[in-house]
Amino acid sequence: MKVTLDKTENRQAYLTVEMEQAEVEEGMKKAYNRLVQKYAVPGFRKGKAPRPILEQYLGKQAFLEDAVEHMAPEAFDKAVKETQIKVIAQPEIQLEKAEPVIYKMVAPLEPSVKLGDYKAVKVTQKSVELKEEDVTNSIEQLRHQHAVWEPAEKAVEVGDMVNLDIESKVGEQPYINQKDAQFQVVKESDFPIKGFSEELIGLKKGESKEFKLSFAADYARTELAGKEAAFKIDIKEVKVEKMPELNDEFAKQVNADFTSLEMLKSKMKEGMQKNLEDAAKKEFEQNIVDEIVKISEVEYPPIVEHEEIDALISQQMRRWQTDEKGMEEYLKSIKKTAEQLREDLKPLATRNIKQSLVLTEVARAEGIKIEQADLKNEIEGMVKDIEGERKQKLFELLSHPQNQTNIASQIATRKTVARLVEIVNSPEKKEEKTENSEPK
Repeated sequence: MKVTLDKTENRQAYLTVEMEQAEVEEGMKKAYNRLVQKYAVPGFRKGKAPRPILEQYLGKQAFLEDAVEHMAPEAFDKAVKETQIKVIAQPEIQLEKAEPVIYKMVAPLEPSVKLGDYKAVKVTQKSVELKEEDVTNSIEQLRHQHAVWEPAEKAVEVGDMVNLDIESKVGEQPYINQKDAQFQVVKESDFPIKGFSEELIGLKKGESKEFKLSFAADYARTELAGKEAAFKIDIKEVKVEKMPELNDEFAKQVNADFTSLEMLKSKMKEGMQKNLEDAAKKEFEQNIVDEIVKISEVEYPPIVEHEEIDALISQQMRRWQTDEKGMEEYLKSIKKTAEQLREDLKPLATRNIKQSLVLTEVARAEGIKIEQADLKNEIEGMVKDIEGERKQKLFELLSHPQNQTNIASQIATRKTVARLVEIVNSPEKKEEKTENSEPK
């Protein structure tokens, strides 16, 4: 077998493999052994027809096609050993010529990462400050959540809750038809159609109204886009929101452990401050990784991108709890083809791939390793709040080798990012930042 490495480009090896005649003949013998068991030749029991007879019966081309198909994988394995290339998946193989047998192969190679000087990266973590108005707004949201709705003899206003009978159709097709529906009047709401809330304003209990509204031309449900809907409504009741007073009793409503309004405010501030700090920390860590990716050279074959996009689509399907049929409906609703969706996901896939490869290389450079104890502690932490038989089953599931690989990857990422934060926050870096910030 003669192997030629024509070129490496875009992290793919382009090979030409020419088979020796003796190898082809061996391949033809194996093809005969397979085909004689598959086909019955008139006058012979299945599996007993001599090779010349079977070859004449099926045609030499059938023998050659079978031999060529089955020789290719073995030829590729030999070519990889001979050229010493490091491949990560099966190649694309094309038969260039039948006599002599010549293959053209394109093999995806291991990604290549050339780290920039990650120890010199400078990133500053943003300081966070909780505003009093944010705490006030959050408490107001809690008041809305604990509010009660009371009937009122008044005209409908924005913010009111309305009980109504509704009949509607689009053309001759029924749309929304419901008795005693409950609807909150929200200004400029798109539900169930833009303008519906505004049509209710000013109406009183016992009053009726008929009106027409049109769906936007780019409405998500394509069968309704641009069409006109006719509505008839009867107001059954108007309710106003009565929010609880801000006092100690309200604090106890929110949480039985809160003994006063001041305690509620204190706990809210504490939680909101922690959320701000956690978000700032995550942003700081992401900015460090982004900067290192920028100064590093990362190359990978197209198959890596294809597989990452496949993974992103699978994640979305699991999130929506849908299957391929549901995905088809989703694509119709957003007016995109599967190819367009894949194109949209390319930037995210590229970012994920580069970040993962760079962090893996940093982990290697820093000597970060995951021990069995790390895995055990992580899994135990994941199941600690679960009780009984379910806990044991989940522990066994997470301990499966494939799941352990995923968990190990998550631990490695966390450890590597933590190490990078240490480097950026090292005393030397802090002194450097201080010097650079001093006026000259």
